[in-house]
Amino acid sequence: MSATSIGFIGLGMMGVPMATNLLAAGHAVAGFDVQPNAGATLRDHASFTRVAAAHDIAGACDVVIFMLPDSGIVDRLLWDDGFASHMRSGALLIDMGSSDPLHSQANAAKLAALGLRFVDAPVSGGVKRAVSGTLAIMMGGDAAHVDAARPLLSSLGKTLVHVGPAGAGHAVKALNNYVSAAGLLAVCEALTAAEKFGIDPKVVNQVMDASTGKNNTTENKVVPFMLSGAFNSGFALSLMRKDLETAAGFIDQMRAPGDFAHACVARWREADAALGAGADHTAMYAHVQQHKGA
Repeated sequence: MSATSIGFIGLGMMGVPMATNLLAAGHAVAGFDVQPNAGATLRDHASFTRVAAAHDIAGACDVVIFMLPDSGIVDRLLWDDGFASHMRSGALLIDMGSSDPLHSQANAAKLAALGLRFVDAPVSGGVKRAVSGTLAIMMGGDAAHVDAARPLLSSLGKTLVHVGPAGAGHAVKALNNYVSAAGLLAVCEALTAAEKFGIDPKVVNQVMDASTGKNNTTENKVVPFMLSGAFNSGFALSLMRKDLETAAGFIDQMRAPGDFAHACVARWREADAALGAGADHTAMYAHVQQHKGA
């Protein structure tokens, strides 16, 4: 695969290791983040350029990756700030953040009208797998556009799946995070009930992790982040709450049953409000624990 000049917007906890892996694969990366100190560790790399404004990337790169928190930010950058109108003809935009599926579907059509290509390619796996380049990546878009994105994305992920047309990647990501968040909440409540009965929650988790209750939380989160009290997995509770809201909204728009999804949203909103800004999503366990005597 020949080296490609890539624009990367969003140098947060996920964006920095992802950009690092693109650099390690031999690509030149021009990066931008609204936080001036974001991505400081990238600045010593010879193939990395920190630009002063997002628009400096728009006209300079044939491939642009967005790793941004939500569709509101994506839409403002693309349309209100005029980023799309400054992109090179035929350029490929890859939205790897947690955007709304229907917004992504609309953006794909609007970008196509400008002669631009679009792939939504959100990720799962957290910071640890971003660092190791083993993320799961769900790709939505025209098959030819996905094929163009795949060589770059293979530097970032181990499992790349083309799940459907534009917006489908973001739909699957939101639904996946709904299932993940629901599972985490169930584990928190189960461990709390077991502890009230006098059972060591670590032992309970060990049993669940070897039984049908096993999920990503029992396998990867309970011991290192929850029972330890560290609550530092690297994924914010507010982002999980936001992804849940996206999933519940999408379920409603599809006129699918969503009672349980909305119940989960309510609990995560409650925890977000109680724990405050900066709380890790694994701190849901602390929130449930605080209510265990009620």
